[in-house]
Amino acid sequence: MEKNPLIIQHLTSGDFRNAPFEKVILPLGSLESHGDHLPFGTDSLTAYLLSLEVARRVPKTAVLPPLQYGMSEAYREFSFTLSLRPETETAIIGDILESLYREGINKVFILNGHDGNIASIEMAARTVKAAHPEMKILSLDAWWNTLKELLPPGFFEVWNGLGHGGEGELSIGLALFPDLCEPGQARGIVPRLPPYVDVKWMVSELTDCGATGDPTKATREKGVIIKETLVNAIVGILTALDESGWDYRSPEVKGNQNREMR
Repeated sequence: MEKNPLIIQHLTSGDFRNAPFEKVILPLGSLESHGDHLPFGTDSLTAYLLSLEVARRVPKTAVLPPLQYGMSEAYREFSFTLSLRPETETAIIGDILESLYREGINKVFILNGHDGNIASIEMAARTVKAAHPEMKILSLDAWWNTLKELLPPGFFEVWNGLGHGGEGELSIGLALFPDLCEPGQARGIVPRLPPYVDVKWMVSELTDCGATGDPTKATREKGVIIKETLVNAIVGILTALDESGWDYRSPEVKGNQNREMR
């Protein structure tokens, strides 16, 4: 195995002493069914591989091992789903953040790949931030929603590319880990969800195949654009923060003052 200086689990104490990193990316995912066309680890793989792409472009940045389990109770009726309890997930994220603080790493970007993790991210990050106000903690909670702001209208063909294993998720999978994808098996259902409200569903209420949206519209070409768009956006944010000394009040980041990047 070739050592990659961006991957923290590859490094030794000597590596860190001689070339310390000052900020880290924490990828969060899950292990759960994504239909017959995507692997169980889709959320973790997506978050981790995107994190490595970002770290390659931002100096003094390294990537933590991905958390490959998430709060996946809503998917448990489809195999193969392993789930953490919300309080367990919150505790794990909080412990990781506390450990980073102890190690002198005060700048953390959380890149989340799974919707069920969002509440735990919020609780853990807010708790640690209150305990250590000098820490800078940012989170991209739902990259799939961020795309609505970053991509041109009409980029996706169905349901704005949304869906568990849908057009957007299979597309980025085809760009990041094509050998693990089975696009010929793609199938999904676009559910009839009411507007404005957040329905607390079990995925079996929405689909009989474990996937929602329309993955048959996915392409690798779309996935490459999605990947580059997300990576460029995150790199832009981190670069601007580095240039401003992570002072949220400085002119360099005023343009983002209405963006809720926690």
